[in-house]
Amino acid sequence: MSFPDFTMRRIGLATTAVIAAVAFAGTAAAQSMVVRSTGPSAGKYPTGTKLKSTDRLTLVSGDKIVLMQAGKTRTLSGPGTFGATGTIQASQSMGATVTRMLSTGPTMRSRGGFSRGAAEPVPIDIRAPNLWLVDFREGGTFCVADPERLTLWRPNMDTDQLLKIEQGDKAETVAIVAGANFRKWPTEAMPIQYGVDYRLSGAGLAKPVTIRFTPMGPLPDSAENSVDMLMAKGCTPQLDRLVSAMSDTEAAGG
Repeated sequence: MSFPDFTMRRIGLATTAVIAAVAFAGTAAAQSMVVRSTGPSAGKYPTGTKLKSTDRLTLVSGDKIVLMQAGKTRTLSGPGTFGATGTIQASQSMGATVTRMLSTGPTMRSRGGFSRGAAEPVPIDIRAPNLWLVDFREGGTFCVADPERLTLWRPNMDTDQLLKIEQGDKAETVAIVAGANFRKWPTEAMPIQYGVDYRLSGAGLAKPVTIRFTPMGPLPDSAENSVDMLMAKGCTPQLDRLVSAMSDTEAAGG
């Protein structure tokens, strides 16, 4: 190969690399998505909306839009006009948050059994540490990662509580003891069925909660895939849990 030919080949390879990089950047920008939308403009920018890099969002007072781009959230608050994409910095803490939320490993905590009397109400913004624990304060559709390991979760560990589970003509009451914030779903007495309603009551709930299970299938390996799958299956409480965890990390400078 002559020197000019070699030089031209290097130039061609470099040009190809630049084109690929631009294409990749365009793909990443196209993945900007609305993952939470509240306020007067919520109907204009509903959850699940995919945005192009050239799109602009015009928000009014009271609007709050959470966008996901490149595995990180970006919160926009009205009033104002904003570009759909922004500079996304690498974040070790955000990556750790996503990994924790998608993990199916042990994340529960407990302490020695004791009770200090009536527990104070726990605010809803104290959330389960991953997506696959059933926070029985949350009604709606729940995506099940592993039916054999399905676990109930509560934020308060200070008292013994009884949770009643009803499905059709079946009923089962499970005890969650002081010092533990989790309890395995009673699969033998109350087998997990998909597409049917379960009514949960007691255990400090102000009113009964209805949940319905659906299989998650292959587990997602990224925040974006998780959002897509949870939205497609209608598992809104888990989607909110993931977005809230990521938004908290973002607000903390993660």
